[in-house]
Amino acid sequence: MTQNSIPATSRVPKWLLAVFPLLILLGLIALFMLLDPLSYFTGNFPPLEELTIQRVVFPENGRLQISVINGGPDPVTIAQVAIDDAYWQYEISPDHTLAKLEQATIDLAYPWVTGEPLPIFLITSTGVTFGTEVAVAVESPQTSAATFFHYGLLGIYVGVIPVALGMLWYPFMRRVDPKWINAFLALTIGLLVFLFIDTVLEALEISAELPAVFQGIPVVVFGILFSLGILLAIGQRRGGSPMTVATFIGIGIGLHNFGEGLAIGAAFATGAAALGSFLVIGFTLHNITEGIGIVAPLTKGEKPRLLTFALLAILAGAPAMLGTWIGGFAFSPFLAVLFLSLGAGAILQVIWEVGKMLVRDAKRRKETAVSWINFAAITVGILVMYLTAFLVKF
Repeated sequence: MTQNSIPATSRVPKWLLAVFPLLILLGLIALFMLLDPLSYFTGNFPPLEELTIQRVVFPENGRLQISVINGGPDPVTIAQVAIDDAYWQYEISPDHTLAKLEQATIDLAYPWVTGEPLPIFLITSTGVTFGTEVAVAVESPQTSAATFFHYGLLGIYVGVIPVALGMLWYPFMRRVDPKWINAFLALTIGLLVFLFIDTVLEALEISAELPAVFQGIPVVVFGILFSLGILLAIGQRRGGSPMTVATFIGIGIGLHNFGEGLAIGAAFATGAAALGSFLVIGFTLHNITEGIGIVAPLTKGEKPRLLTFALLAILAGAPAMLGTWIGGFAFSPFLAVLFLSLGAGAILQVIWEVGKMLVRDAKRRKETAVSWINFAAITVGILVMYLTAFLVKF
C-alpha cells in the first residue's frame, strides 16, 4: 500500500477523533443558546412553580421552622404563610425568592398546641398554594451533646442489639441435623425476600415526596441495580464462601438499617414517633430476625471467632446509629431514598448467593433444593417478618 492510499483518518491522532464529535456538540449548543429559538414560542404564561415542604420542626414552644426547596424550573417567590386558615408574619432565610433547587428556612412565631395537628400552606407571589399537614405538633429535640448521645443509643437499641441477639441462635443452629441447616438458609431467604420488598416500597414511598427534578423512581431503580451489580462482581471474584455470604448479608442489612435509622431519627425529631413507644420495641423485635439471617450461612463452614460475630453485628447494626443522627439533625429525603435503594439491591444479591448455596448443597446430597422443608422455611421467614412488622406499623 502506497503513502497516498492510506486513509486520511488513520493519520489523525486518536484523541482528536474522540474529541471531534464533542466539539461539534458544544458548537451546536452554543449556537442554540445564541439564537434562542424558544423565544418565538413564549407568551404571557405564568411560571412553572413547584415548592416542596421537606420538614417542619418545633424548636421551642410558640415557634416553628419550615424547610422548603424549589424543585421547579423557574424561580419561586414565597409571599405568604398560612397556618390553620390564618396568615402569619414570618422570616425567611436566605431570601423570599428561591432559584431552581435552592432551599430556604421559614421561621415564625405561632402558638401551636402540643399533640394537635397543624395544616400549613405556602402561597407564592402568583397565588399558587403548596401545603402539608403536621400530624402532631411536638417540641423537637435541641441540638446538643446529650441529644446526639441519645440518638446514638437509639440507633444501638434498634440496630446493633437486635442483630446481636439474633446471632445468639448460632450455637443451636450449629448443632441441629444437617438437613435443618438448609432449612435455616431457606428461612434466611424468606426473611430477605420480605426485607427486599419492604425496603423497595419504603424507598418508593419516600421518593414520592421528592421534588420531580430529583427523579425519585429512577433513583430507586438504578440504586438497586448499581449495588446489585457491584456486589455480584465482588462475589464472582471472592466466591460464595459462607463468610463472604454472611458479610454480604451484613452489608445489605446495614444499608437497610441506615435508611431505617434516617426514618426513625426524622420521626423523633418532628414528633411523629412520640405517639407510641411500640415503634422502638417493634423495630427491635423485627430486627432480631436479621441476626438469624446473618449467621445462618456460617453453619456451613468452620466455626468463626467471637470477634467475627461482633464485627458482623456492627456491620449490620451500626449504620442505624448514623441514620438516626442524620435523620434527627439533618434529614434528607433524597439520602433516605438513595440508601434504601442501595440496601434493596444488596439484599437482592444476598438472596441470589444464599440460593446458590442451597442449590450447591442439594446437588452434593443428590436432593432437590426446593423441598417441602425448604419451602416451609421460606414461608415461615416471610411470615415472621410480616408479623413482627405489625409492631413497627402499629
